[in-house]
Amino acid sequence: MHADRVERKWIRAFAEVFERSNVHSGDPVAILSETQSRQINVHLSELALLELGAKAYHVVMPTPAQEFDMPVRSNGRTLALQNIRPVVNLLAESSFVADNTVEGMLHTSELREVLSRGSRYLHINNDHPEVLERVVCGTEMKERVQEAGALIQRSRTMRITSAAGTDLTVDISGPACQSGGSWGFSDEPGILGTWPGGMVSIFPPPGTVSGTVVMDQGDLNLTFKRYLESPIKLIFEKDFIVSVEGEGADAAMFRSYNEHWGDHDAWGISHLGWGLNPRAHWEAMLAYDKRDTNGGEARMFAGCFLFSTGVNEIAGRDTSGHYDLPMRNCTIALDDTVAVDRGRLVDLSRAS
Repeated sequence: MHADRVERKWIRAFAEVFERSNVHSGDPVAILSETQSRQINVHLSELALLELGAKAYHVVMPTPAQEFDMPVRSNGRTLALQNIRPVVNLLAESSFVADNTVEGMLHTSELREVLSRGSRYLHINNDHPEVLERVVCGTEMKERVQEAGALIQRSRTMRITSAAGTDLTVDISGPACQSGGSWGFSDEPGILGTWPGGMVSIFPPPGTVSGTVVMDQGDLNLTFKRYLESPIKLIFEKDFIVSVEGEGADAAMFRSYNEHWGDHDAWGISHLGWGLNPRAHWEAMLAYDKRDTNGGEARMFAGCFLFSTGVNEIAGRDTSGHYDLPMRNCTIALDDTVAVDRGRLVDLSRAS
């Protein structure tokens, strides 16, 4: 659909995001990629950083052999680094890392080390630059994400409901519950950013999630890059899916793909939260071929309830199985404060 030609407007979009990430002239900046990375984004990263005067250099890893006979998608844990110490040390000593790997480092031990040593990190989602250009976040998004995060921090319970039948309760009162978010750039040492950005999320500790999630027609399974055509009902008990109900292909594929891993952790809750980016759109994925998008925009559209299954470091779960599942028309309440009302964001500054 799109020509992979470098456009001036895309260089500008990348430079704008890097500027908001406090990249300055003379800064040592690593452009991390792998041999199967989207090369136009790697090229745009280089040109934008050089335009800003940064001392950019490439760290290119061979894409490793596949571990499974089932495709691994949307799991946020690239295997390209393989914990090779000179590579990890190089990234940790960079002031900023522009990560163009296919899956990103979000759920890896290497990223935790890089951040702990003070580097700033931005995962550039494996989307076509036309997608990235449309959803650039302004500086106001940081305040919006932090405001939502503060609401989570002072609350004890998160409850998600919908007319379709969702009624899920999360105990977020314990100190182990970890909240975070992305405002679309990485402007402080040790900060993880994603582009597209504009969401807040939590990683619940063990034994805190129970209830029902009903994914309705039009909700998304981003592992498959697919809009659901028939509902899926998921029953959670103490963090784990114990029942998958629904007629039609969607429920069958959900069940079959997760069964493939033979791993109980693949059925556990990973993270959940909501989208805050008004420039991101639920229906936009329809306008792109599958190879042109990795669903970054769909994770962030304003008012979506995003929940995921699989790896959860806070709960001690590690698995290659992962679903990212953005849903519409949900109500998200933190104690007595409604943050999302039937799929529409609530102005938290007025609610507080």
